[in-house]
Amino acid sequence: WYPSAAITNRMDLFNVQFVKNLNTDNYFEVYQNSFSTLNAIAQDIGYIGATENLTIPAGADNFLVDVLDGTPPNNISDDQVQTVNNISERKQRLTENNLIFATNFGFTKDKRENLFDNDFSIFRAKLELAGNALTALTRLAGQKENQNGKYEVFGVAYSQYVKTELDYVKHWSLGSKNVLAMRSFFGFAIPYGNSTSIPFSRSFFAGGTNDNRAWTAYNLGPGTTSSTNEFNEANLKLAFNIEHRYNLFGNFNGAFFIDAGNIWNALDDVEDEDAVFKDFSSLGDIAIGAGFGLRYDFSFFVLRFDIGFKAHDPSYKDQNRWFNDFNFKNAVYNIGINYPF
Repeated sequence: WYPSAAITNRMDLFNVQFVKNLNTDNYFEVYQNSFSTLNAIAQDIGYIGATENLTIPAGADNFLVDVLDGTPPNNISDDQVQTVNNISERKQRLTENNLIFATNFGFTKDKRENLFDNDFSIFRAKLELAGNALTALTRLAGQKENQNGKYEVFGVAYSQYVKTELDYVKHWSLGSKNVLAMRSFFGFAIPYGNSTSIPFSRSFFAGGTNDNRAWTAYNLGPGTTSSTNEFNEANLKLAFNIEHRYNLFGNFNGAFFIDAGNIWNALDDVEDEDAVFKDFSSLGDIAIGAGFGLRYDFSFFVLRFDIGFKAHDPSYKDQNRWFNDFNFKNAVYNIGINYPF
């Protein structure tokens, strides 16, 4: 509903999503980076020969069990056990079925007067609650928890969490087709009750043409991890973007930009210290990208080409993080439609 011309409120009382993962035995065929890491550890400790590979799925799954649930090989290091545990946790989270029964409320305040307005602000807020109604119903029905201490509906442990997103965009017109545009974003999803993690479809990622353009989508974070997974996601996100847009000639426009942000795990079941937001000191793990772009305005849409360079890379951890890969070789080349914010 619309209380005023600038304000929009929206409420979804029932938002239901069921995710059933098929062919989970092919997990390591799809997530090759995780398999390569697991296979390298198995070779290093002599679990398999130096020229052998774990079979998929039996060999890889048995190795996970032997390291985590059985008696770990004597020559495996604590760091290697932690890596195997991280791979196992991620596999469990990405292959489990999800039932999401959510209610959400969205608020938007848009001060833009028309499509050609270059001096305006937009504030968006969203709150989502999932699983509370199902928890009440299962308890009223006297349903018992499964062996993992979770309630199930139709044989699936439903998700329970609270998620909030805050998004603020501001444009300043500098005259002569010059615009300074800024965006800030905060998102946090907290699992509780029937869940210890956030479903993949409701988690946050970083990088990409509309986020931090010095990293490809899903390739940044969480925290100081080195992005060895194909799809990196977490339940806490901070992002800040600023860019100066200016006209070159005709319909060609240019831009200089700085993107900052990262994702972390917080208040969930992830134990990897490199991925967890600990306290305000974790803000030092924010990734910073900088770059420039060329855009062509077709009037009804904008074709955008941006080049992002890694200025501050948190994956270098305790080393110097500044300008290690600030070059065209390690740059990310983005093609997008319309402006990123």
